[in-house]
Amino acid sequence: MTKNIGKYILAGVIVLFLLVFMLKIYVIVDPGERAVIFNKATGNLRVTPNEGFYFLVPLVEEPTVYDVKAKTYTMSIMALEGEIRGDDSLQALTSDGQTVLLDISVRYHPDIDNLDKLHRRIGIDFVNKIIRPQVRSTVRMIVSEYPVLDVYSGKRMRIQSEINKGLGDSFKKSFIICDEVLLRNVQFSKDFQQAIENKQIAQQDAQRMKYVLEKQELEKRRKIIEAEGEAESLRLKGKALADNPALIQYEYVKLLAPSIQAIVTDQNTIFNFSDFIKDKKK
Repeated sequence: MTKNIGKYILAGVIVLFLLVFMLKIYVIVDPGERAVIFNKATGNLRVTPNEGFYFLVPLVEEPTVYDVKAKTYTMSIMALEGEIRGDDSLQALTSDGQTVLLDISVRYHPDIDNLDKLHRRIGIDFVNKIIRPQVRSTVRMIVSEYPVLDVYSGKRMRIQSEINKGLGDSFKKSFIICDEVLLRNVQFSKDFQQAIENKQIAQQDAQRMKYVLEKQELEKRRKIIEAEGEAESLRLKGKALADNPALIQYEYVKLLAPSIQAIVTDQNTIFNFSDFIKDKKK
């Protein structure tokens, strides 16, 4: 009799082992996770309150484990940065019709208090169903309200704040919490970058031309002032000669060699410089 009881106990242990481990009548919830358990018989959902080991009703209850820790979804031009390999930057049109490429990161986590609603309405694939499309839609809508230079630098922080608020509102409707939005990088299209470079070159050429013109204008003014000075000098000399005709002789004498004391002006006249100079000094 004792042997039969032992056999029954052993058989029971084996059956229990098969039920627990082969039929998966349990779920292990790790830290930072929650399990949503669906009852196939009643259609109800229950959410595990904490981490731990939970038994399930065999063939009736079905668990789905959610990672409820904060995660970051990144869309980037860098091939190995984002969730999608290759260039996954977000393209958007500005209010002035320019295309910009945006690198953006969004930190989020599922709303634990409404995890059963998230599971029922959206499911485990909420990243592809909600996060990615909402990010693309919200960012494009907000960027379209600003000109390209504001997006690039002038109002970048304001745009980031508006994206954060917009995603917070849209995520909340889907039982997801938006923790933070980072607008990490903004790039122009190749055509616009070339246009900016051409504009900078044109501005540099214009600056150089302005310098040349200013230099020419200064040179022109200098020559005018010099000519006016020469004209005034000639006018004063002319007036002096008119008042004293002998002055021209004096000016002529100053140009001759110092050793010359007299010259013959004609066959009968000798001009003595010493006497002339003495008379001028008197």
